[in-house]
Amino acid sequence: MRQQIAAANWKMNLTLAEGQQLLQDILSKSPELSSHQQVVFAVPFPYLAMAQEAIQGKAGVAIAAQNCYSKKSGAYTGEVSVPMLQSLGIGYVVLGHSERREYFQESNQFLAEKINISLEYGLKPIFCCGEPLAIREANNQNAFVGQQLQESLYHLSATQLQQIVIAYEPIWAIGTGKTATSEQAQEMHAFIRSQLSAQYGEAVAANITILYGGSVKGANASELFSQPDVDGGLVGGASLIVEDFLAIIKALK
Repeated sequence: MRQQIAAANWKMNLTLAEGQQLLQDILSKSPELSSHQQVVFAVPFPYLAMAQEAIQGKAGVAIAAQNCYSKKSGAYTGEVSVPMLQSLGIGYVVLGHSERREYFQESNQFLAEKINISLEYGLKPIFCCGEPLAIREANNQNAFVGQQLQESLYHLSATQLQQIVIAYEPIWAIGTGKTATSEQAQEMHAFIRSQLSAQYGEAVAANITILYGGSVKGANASELFSQPDVDGGLVGGASLIVEDFLAIIKALK
């Protein structure tokens, strides 16, 4: 079975003490994970070392950075490099989140550079893609997401691609309370997998983990994750609520 992931994206939330407490509460109550299941916490940069220490000895749990820069080092005040993340033992990095694309104007080409350097240093990118409401209403979501995949991922070899986790996030369902139906989620996840299959072959595409990200909650996780091409979730607000995120972990296939 493909790796199934419950990824918590804390975004710009919580003080250090609150983050420590949240991690402790979730880790102390988390169910035992199967070998194909993983929990990932994408925490703000100042908390990476704390979080990495907190998960020591916890099987199936990893820490992600919420972003990185495209250069190894240099005069880029305020940025964080992949070698810095690697030196902390961080396993994943979230790239291309809709908020980074919208607020910071990150392009598909810029994200390709970030993906390259992340892979170079052994970090697994969680690559986000997805369409805004206007694109969905015009029924152009497949072409839009297909272009995101092509411009950011298709320069990779098949071996490199298999180090990528993809997160489909319908932008119109992030923080709005709206959620794509399980059928809509499955339809887009199947489309993404079909595009990867056309580019890299069915065997490669069948092994790529594709997460759903868009108002995932404890109440809807089981239905979403039951879809054949949905391999878990990239979770925002609900990941800050202990019982909600525990329910999401338990909903993994």
